[in-house]
Amino acid sequence: MSKSTDQRLVLGLDIGTTSVKVCLVECEAEKGGGGGAVLARQAKDTQAGVPSELGCEGNKQNVPKIMSALHICVSRLPRELLRQVVSIGVSGQMHGVMLWRYEEGVRPWERVDCDSSRYDVVATCVSSLYTWQDSRCDPAFLAQLPRPHSYLRAYSGYGCNTLFWLAKNRPEKLKRFNCAGTIQDFCVAMLCNLCHPVMSVQNAASWGYFDPVASQWNLQLLEEAGFPVDLLPTVVDSGTLAGCLAEPWHSIPAGTPIGVAMGDLQCSVLSTLRNSDDAVLNISTSAQLAFIANNFDPKMADDNWPVEYFPYFGGETLAVAASLNGGNALATFISMLQQWTLDLGFHLPQGNLWSRVMELASDESAESGLCVVPTLLGERHAPQQNASISNIDPGNLSLGKVFKSVCRGIITNLHSVMPREMLLDANISRILGIGSALTRNKILQEEVRRSYQLPVVFIPGGDAAWGAALAVASLAPTS
Repeated sequence: MSKSTDQRLVLGLDIGTTSVKVCLVECEAEKGGGGGAVLARQAKDTQAGVPSELGCEGNKQNVPKIMSALHICVSRLPRELLRQVVSIGVSGQMHGVMLWRYEEGVRPWERVDCDSSRYDVVATCVSSLYTWQDSRCDPAFLAQLPRPHSYLRAYSGYGCNTLFWLAKNRPEKLKRFNCAGTIQDFCVAMLCNLCHPVMSVQNAASWGYFDPVASQWNLQLLEEAGFPVDLLPTVVDSGTLAGCLAEPWHSIPAGTPIGVAMGDLQCSVLSTLRNSDDAVLNISTSAQLAFIANNFDPKMADDNWPVEYFPYFGGETLAVAASLNGGNALATFISMLQQWTLDLGFHLPQGNLWSRVMELASDESAESGLCVVPTLLGERHAPQQNASISNIDPGNLSLGKVFKSVCRGIITNLHSVMPREMLLDANISRILGIGSALTRNKILQEEVRRSYQLPVVFIPGGDAAWGAALAVASLAPTS
């Protein structure tokens, strides 16, 4: 895997919703275009979900578990390659927010011992991570909040709205902390030993109440509304320096430049996009279809249309159809099947269930007519929407037909947000598909082709960790 001569490598980290991924990439790569060979990869499920006091309306994760998974992944990379790392790029799940306390003599992270490369998170100095799936900000609560001074909207699960909710409903919790950021911002602060977090334009835009045109928070608006503005991170351009590695870490030397944490969506697109007329479809936990919106005008962001426009790299903007329902809807279906078999007195591992339902669905050639709307989590533009099944008859209830209809429903739902006509109007001629839920599921792949009637190429290797490495390759010292 490694070469005999020294190399200049970039470490890419991605802290996702369900797993952490890391990779080592050749530094000589240009941004985008798939350049920069990946020499080593590691991934680990975080299993970090924690019960919320709000039940199904809350969605929280355990920060120490997430950081532990990150350390395990990096520790499994070859040490001889880690010694050759010259910069580090970090990306992660967007929209979410966590809080921590940093002050003289009190840090939210600590070394296990002097000889260890591992940081342990001090649980008493951090909150849970409130993820993008958190729905505590219901429509009634959101209606009370001021309208952002931005072409970007703010939904439940967005960092600023979650902080608004905490300020109004759990003010005593906010008093315990003096920093806030995404989980990836916390990671960068830990590695660089920052007393105050920095945040990329990409992640600030994902929080709401940030104006990408002026590149600043809606500070006056937020202050007047009673928002805890002292918690807001300092915002810098995506792909720029956040700081340097404060101490040696898994054989990576202290002083290694670390880029400001970026959005996993943008980094996934960066690792995948080949041509300006490509769109990138990513289906992992959720689902996104995105393309570069050439000649973007903020007036293109229509409140009545669910397509969103997020900052990309180099001043460019991504048009994004973001669905809350992707691989999570399929995983819920498989979990339901497993529970049913347990209720009947049998135990079938989920791996066996996945294999069998895929096989059964592949054998189904005829149209079943069964219509599944898989919006278990609603959608940001329709938070009260539930999942539903219609057009049931005695002939379309086989397991293969039902699973195939769930797959079709996921793509149909995404197509309703960003239809084929919108891609054609933007001169998109090809779709590049990434994400574990898509690249492993031939039924989903067939439905993409059927709905969009465009050439589709599925790329198993494209991911946000690779994109994060590509985005910060230029931060490496030249000698």
